[in-house]
Parts: sequence; C-alpha cells; structure tokens
Amino acid sequence: MNKHTPPTAPQATPVASLQRLADLLRLEMDYERHAHARTLAPGRIAATISQPDCRYPITLGQSSYNALDQLLLTVTYPLQPDDADTDFEPGKPVAFFHLDPSGNALRELPFQAYIEQAEPGALTLAMPTRAALQSLRAHASSRLLGLCLSVDTTSYRVMLDALALACRSTDPRFLTLRDTLIGPLQPTFRSLPPLSLPWLNPGQQHAVQRVVEAQQVAIVHGPPGTGKTTTLVEAVIETLQRETQVLVCAPSNAAVDWISLQLAQRGVPLLRIGNPLRMTDQMLECSYERRYAAHPHYAELWAIRRALRQAPAAEGRARQQQQRLAHLRDRATQLEITIQRDLFDHARVIACTLIGSAYRLLDHRRFTTLFIDEAAQALEPACWAAILKADRVILSGDHCQLPPTVRCPDAARQGLALTLMQRLAQTKPACVTLLQVQYRMNSAIMQFPSRWFYHGRLAAAPEVASRLVSPIDTPITWLDTSQCHFGERQGLSPSRSNSEEARLLVHALRRYTDTIGIGRLLDQRTDFGIISPYRAQVRLIRRLLKWQKYFRTLRPQITVGTVDGFQGQERDVIVISMVRDNEQGSIGFLRDLRRMNVAITRARMKLIILGNADTLGRHPFYAQFVEHVKQVGEFVELRVES
Repeated sequence: MNKHTPPTAPQATPVASLQRLADLLRLEMDYERHAHARTLAPGRIAATISQPDCRYPITLGQSSYNALDQLLLTVTYPLQPDDADTDFEPGKPVAFFHLDPSGNALRELPFQAYIEQAEPGALTLAMPTRAALQSLRAHASSRLLGLCLSVDTTSYRVMLDALALACRSTDPRFLTLRDTLIGPLQPTFRSLPPLSLPWLNPGQQHAVQRVVEAQQVAIVHGPPGTGKTTTLVEAVIETLQRETQVLVCAPSNAAVDWISLQLAQRGVPLLRIGNPLRMTDQMLECSYERRYAAHPHYAELWAIRRALRQAPAAEGRARQQQQRLAHLRDRATQLEITIQRDLFDHARVIACTLIGSAYRLLDHRRFTTLFIDEAAQALEPACWAAILKADRVILSGDHCQLPPTVRCPDAARQGLALTLMQRLAQTKPACVTLLQVQYRMNSAIMQFPSRWFYHGRLAAAPEVASRLVSPIDTPITWLDTSQCHFGERQGLSPSRSNSEEARLLVHALRRYTDTIGIGRLLDQRTDFGIISPYRAQVRLIRRLLKWQKYFRTLRPQITVGTVDGFQGQERDVIVISMVRDNEQGSIGFLRDLRRMNVAITRARMKLIILGNADTLGRHPFYAQFVEHVKQVGEFVELRVES
C-alpha cells in the first residue's frame, strides 16, 4: 500500500457523485469570490496594495491591436522584489481598482482584462472592448489605479455546466463510460497482437499496448523521469493508426503546448484550439486563429468583412444595395464554414485545455479517444468537460506529485482535491500501467521516493544509476541545522522564511562550487535548481544570490523557485531549503509529501538539503529520509560557531 494515501470519496451513485462535485465546486467558487471581495474591503487599503498579487499604482501605456485583432494595453508599475514569484501569468484574469472619493475603500471597475505577457515592472493585457479601455483612461485621468488577480468565473461556469450535462445525459455510450469511470462497471480491454516499438523499453511498450486495447479507460502512471511524455506520444500515434482524429487535453496551457509540441515534431497534423494569448510562440503556428488567417479563402473573407463594416446605415440603403449586402453575408458564412471544415478535416489531433474543450468551435464534435495529460493535476469537474466528447479516455500523469490547486480548505477536505486519476487508481487498478525505469536520477536519489511512493518498483537506467557531478562527489548531502537554532519567521503573508538558513544555503552553494571547481561547472554547463516550499524564502534567496558577485558567471545556470515552479523540470544539482525550524515539530504544508516527492526528484546527480532534522523528523517520512541519507550520502550536523 502506498504510504501516501489520499482521501477517498464515499461510495455513491455516479449521478450523486457528480452532484456532490458540483456542490464542492460552488463552495470553491464562493471562497474565491469572498477572498477577492475581502481584498478590496474598506480599511484594507494598505494590506491590499502590499499583496504579491496586486500592483498599485499602475501607469497606463500604449494600446495596440495584435495580428489577431485583439486590443492590447501595456501597464507599468514600480518594480517589486517578488515580480518573478507571483501568479501573474499569461491567461490569468485581472481586475482594476481605484481609491473611492471617501479615501477609505478600493472600488473595482466592472470589467476584466487578461494577461498576455508578464515582465518585471510591466504587464501586457488583452482588453475586453474599446469602451473598457476608454473607461480605464478616464479613471486614470483623475485618480490612481491598481490591479489584482481576479476570479476566473468562466472556468467555473464551464465545469458546472459539464457536471450538469453528465448527470442528465441519456447517451448509452456516455453512460457506459461514466459508470466505468465513477460507477460499478469495471474497465475492459480488447486482445490485440503485440505492438513492435523497439525504441521504447518493455514497460513503455506495455503501456502503449494497454492504451490501444482499452475500451473505456487506461492510465499511464509516469513517476519522475520515466518517459511519460515519450510513452504518451507513441500511444497517440499508435491510436491514430486506428482512428481518424483524437482529442488531446491537459489542465494547463503549458501542459497542452508541451505534449502538442512533441506530437508536432513527430509530424502529426495538429490543430491547437484556445486563446492564442495563452499559447507559447512555438505553438502559435498550429493555432486555429493563425491557420484560419493563412487559409486560401481568408483574403476573400477579410475583404467581404471590410465591405460589410464600411457599408452605410440600413436606412440609407437602396434595395439593390441591400440585396448585395445580403449576398455578401451569405458568401461570408459559406467561406467561414469552408475554412473551419478544412482546418478540422486536415488535423489528426485537436489539442486544447480541459476547459477549452467547451469552446464553441468544438460544439457537436465527438471523438473516439480523449487523452488527458497531467491528469493528476486536473480538477475532476474540468475533466468532465472533455469526457463528454469522447467514447474512451486515456489518462496520463502521476498522482504522487503535485495535486490540483484547491483554495477552499473545506472543499479540499471533502473531496474536491481528489482527482479522477487518483480515484481510478484506487478503485480500478486494472486500468493502471506504472512506468518503472527512470532516466533522470542517480539511484541513491531515486531509492527513497521509490520506496515511499511507488512500492519500491522504480529502477534507474544503467546510464544514470551512478552518474555524479564529479568523481569526488556524493549523490545526497543533508546539512542539519538542529543545533543552530535558526528559527523560522512568518511575515504579513502566510508564507514563511528562515533568513539564517537562506544565508547558510548561499554559503554552502559557494563551498560546493569551490569543491567541484567553478571552471568544471561552467565547462560541463552544470545547472542548479534552488527550491523552497515557501515563496518568502525563495524571494530571500534570490536577493542574497543577486548580491553575491561570486555567482555572476554561474548565474545563468542557477534557477530559484518554489516546488510548484519546478514541477516537470529537472536540474543536475538541486538544493532544497526546508525553512521549518521550531521546537513543536510543526511543519505546515510540508505534510503534503507529494511536494517533497517533486522537490527531491528534480535532481539528476546531486541533492543537497538544508533543514532542521529534529523539527522535520517528528514526521515518519522525514525521519526515514534522514536515515536514508545517512546510509547512502552525507549527513552533516552543523553548529553555530561561538
């Protein structure tokens, strides 16, 4: 039994389960709305404008239209030290606010914008309308403006609509799939001749075989470094040998773009559906909007639209002119239908986010197979938006790594944080294939997470099992601060920091680079990842490193971030600052061991941990991890010099 056992939902009928999910989703939505309202409440002005996800004051810059005819506005603001560690990301909604005449409260303007690009000290925003921009400029002429992240009500509406439709559907094919996913039916598999995919290892080949044989559902469980994306790409390509078109989704635009890029590089014709503002530059060429504008008929359609926009008002039109305009509208509609049909007919893969699967372009489209990548990070209600369009579902991910974000503690506790992939892995284990050979970590780094999270079933590929930064190095070092009595600190925000531990980290990193040789590290392009579970500590470490001239040449090879920011990444050397240091053994959200699984397994050749082993060791996970380090690496007890 996995020692990290997520909460299980009570047994219920499929419809009751979906209705329960809808209730929890409304709880989460209300929690977000109330939190946003509190941000702008009277008497909280100073607290609001100091929040990491608020910017005040802002200055309105130039506006322009991009190639897709979207109205963009640049806003600037005083540079802040936490700019690189906020949730200001492309695609996120923002709200504008200003100080009301009383000077006692902040007032929100009645529209939202979406972030297209985020840079230190500046944001590029997609404005909803020209009228919204004019209103914003009018307010800016008389008072200071600010902005903050807002609630994405569109996503909630999509998920609630999907759950309602899943409850009332009478489609026999969908009901079979629904009752297999969350009901009493067990998944079934066809028997097909063995596939020949010699470029995959046997476990990966078996996973692809199970995908093509699955009649309702299959799960590719990919622990860190096991080639999950490689396996999923092959599964999609093999499925396309049997089907005309598949739907590929993921919970985030970044995850959709990553799997889409791998498919496109294999020559798979792909159409990326969604807001181009949220796509990487590499995927824009595959976007529906870019392909639409490149279609041979688009020039004629654009000319017709221009003629219709420039036509005089209806009351001034002669009958002959009205007939001509009606003909132009009919022709425009025909061209739109033709272009859309051509784009979809030439694509073998339709790729979008789970929420994006509800986009109007996909109305009334159905797919034999739906692939959901990073399914362990997807809220179950979001999955149902895409599942409604499919006859069978393939999920890929790792439910032993970071879960989806649920902000409402009650909703999380009652089951909203339990993903569909987790639930299936627990209740329908026959549909799960675990990839077991990992190609990332030194075996000493791999062994403990393998034992705790994956039943000890992971094995290191021979080419990485003994790999080190240097022959004189060891794979794991724990610098124990138990005798240093550093102490942790909680500031105005919920995040915590440990300034002495941060200084020790910078010192330890310098000693390590001196030991290995900075010339060797530069020549080999050894890259470093510095991770802390707490944003406040990340900001502190960034500042300390910036002040150190010693690291100037190595700085391009060093990344500092939170655990969430390192999900899906890897580095040669990983340094983790644990922060927690108290006599009570309180470790806060470090109890979510999936976070530590992610942090530990980012390392290829070297893992360095700084932390108070006495504080952390009250939890069995950390106590056993310390013992593991003592067996296979270095455990160094530090003392403050008198």
